[in-house]
Amino acid sequence: MNKQICDKIKFMLSGMTYRIKENSDFIREIGFTFKSGLKEYKGVYDAETQISNFNGKDENVKIDELPEYISKHSINYESLEFKLDERGKVTVLIADNKNVKTKQLDSINEKEDKGIKTSQILNRNYLVKIGEADELLKAIGILTKEGKVKNDMIRKYNQIDHFIELVDKMIDEISDVETITILDCGCGKSYLTFVLNYYIKEKKKKNCYFIGIDRSANVINASKETAKRLGYKNMEFIEEDLNFYEPNRRIDMVISLHACDIATDMALGLAVRVNAGSIVCVPCCHKELIEQYEFKEFNEIIKHGVFRARFADILTDGVRTLLLETQGYKVSAVEYISPLETPKNLLIRAQKVSDKNQKAIDEYMKVKELFGIYPYLERLVEL
Repeated sequence: MNKQICDKIKFMLSGMTYRIKENSDFIREIGFTFKSGLKEYKGVYDAETQISNFNGKDENVKIDELPEYISKHSINYESLEFKLDERGKVTVLIADNKNVKTKQLDSINEKEDKGIKTSQILNRNYLVKIGEADELLKAIGILTKEGKVKNDMIRKYNQIDHFIELVDKMIDEISDVETITILDCGCGKSYLTFVLNYYIKEKKKKNCYFIGIDRSANVINASKETAKRLGYKNMEFIEEDLNFYEPNRRIDMVISLHACDIATDMALGLAVRVNAGSIVCVPCCHKELIEQYEFKEFNEIIKHGVFRARFADILTDGVRTLLLETQGYKVSAVEYISPLETPKNLLIRAQKVSDKNQKAIDEYMKVKELFGIYPYLERLVEL
């Protein structure tokens, strides 16, 4: 290629190398192919080690030097294809003696759903599709190695996709940051966090960063291994007590799924403490208030243990939503999944809309006095 074309290659690659530096967590592969006649000469560039391998030779090439490096080689060949593969997007630079141009491709290939019968899935348009998300779904145990849904994972697959549907609009409303940061409290093996990571970056084309917190070293190590296997470099997992964790960056969304008893309150308290813009919470078992609350007018109704426990469930989550409202959150509660699958099917969504809400504080104090309760969450928020 002539010098004019090589100079243009250098100029256009300068913009691409800026993307490499800015989006390093999402880079999957950087490759380049030169052609002369019918022969191809392939090379790869590792942005982390800053080593280029071309024609069997490793060379140290800093990212800022990459445009000059490729340009110098280009003059010896008839054409160039330089490919930058990011999660969710592929940018290709194509050059020959006539022109230099770039094009962008979606790295997610549309494939027909496979492995499950229509009678086994809900009649819905899935957001996390089999075929597109096979690598992810295999890593979290939904698919077999052959790409078929495991029989005992059909229900979980439906739950995962419905969760994404319930938070989709909330993600869209986080529009004032370049990178959405999500904190998963009591993350466990983080299967929903991995799905959210995939969906936000590769389907919605937004940069994101995830922090998983759990007290179990085993699940933290398991989450780290899954992230490594998927190449999800925009995640960190920390073995820590929720009450003592202090993030070093802005938190846009806090999620907590099936954290038992007051662990849910610890997650909500952390969300309030870090002034999270939004909260998504699926509570689990409730034990704290069942022995605390008294309501004489209901004594004949709640004298049976099962009724007392069920009312404690309602009271616990109702108080949680009210306490979030005291902190300026707009709160809604919906069914996460069918109650036929599990009675623990509530999902609480909250979005920060104002400072403290005095009306909600007054209403909470009345409820507290009426039932004679002192919820754990109250200790974690300022009224």
